[in-house]
Amino acid sequence: MQSVKIGFSINEILFLISLATGLCWLAWRIKLRRMPAPPVRKPLWVTFGSELFVVVALMFTCRIAVADWPKVPSGSMEPTLRVGDYLLVNHLAYGPRLPFTNTAIEMGKPQRGDVVVFRYPPDVSQFYVKRLVGLPGDKVVFKDGAVSVNGEPFDVQVLGDGTEPEDRGQVLVRETSAGKTRTLKIHPFYQGTAPLNMAVPELRDNCSTERPGLWECTVPQGRYLMLGDNRDNSADSRVWGFAPHEEIYGKAVRVLINFSDLKRAWTAL
Repeated sequence: MQSVKIGFSINEILFLISLATGLCWLAWRIKLRRMPAPPVRKPLWVTFGSELFVVVALMFTCRIAVADWPKVPSGSMEPTLRVGDYLLVNHLAYGPRLPFTNTAIEMGKPQRGDVVVFRYPPDVSQFYVKRLVGLPGDKVVFKDGAVSVNGEPFDVQVLGDGTEPEDRGQVLVRETSAGKTRTLKIHPFYQGTAPLNMAVPELRDNCSTERPGLWECTVPQGRYLMLGDNRDNSADSRVWGFAPHEEIYGKAVRVLINFSDLKRAWTAL
């Protein structure tokens, strides 16, 4: 099963640039204090060092606390997200996180149907993106790819075979719940029959299963049930359990651009 793992290495680059330019800025301020008068012409290292500090530091802070643009490297959220998509992730949807901490200033709560970026529970150094299907307290029933929440089944309409090369003949379906519609990808030979991983203690304590592809879970408080839109090719809550509220990172709201398919630019999610 594929999973969408999001790397944020550009954050590390911005941090290092912020640190380097910040040291330049500090060195220049100290040097200015020792001069009788400011020089007519600033040295090159000041022009391209210390004067960039504020700009780069603001970029880094905004990327951590306000919005982000990670790249999607795999297909577990197809057809909603394609490989190579750069996402616009809104941290303010649920509340910004303070830089260098995991502390969030809560401004809103995730909603069922959101495309959510979160820290991968087995390894919080990784970031994943999935569809939020179950809120705390929800009773989620999954039967051969069909989902119902709290006794209300999601409306499903078959659209036909996918036309993109990466769809590889899989069936596209339109799923609607709570007034929100999304397109999913279903493999005709599997159709949601992947088993629930009952070896995970949290799933074992809150879920029951009769056979592969037929299970029921009550989502614990402070947790969310996440599924990939590529339902038969996604390592999601069925594999590793529920996503904790404190690890929610932001809401993916648009595809900024995909350099392999420019038509996807600014696509709403």
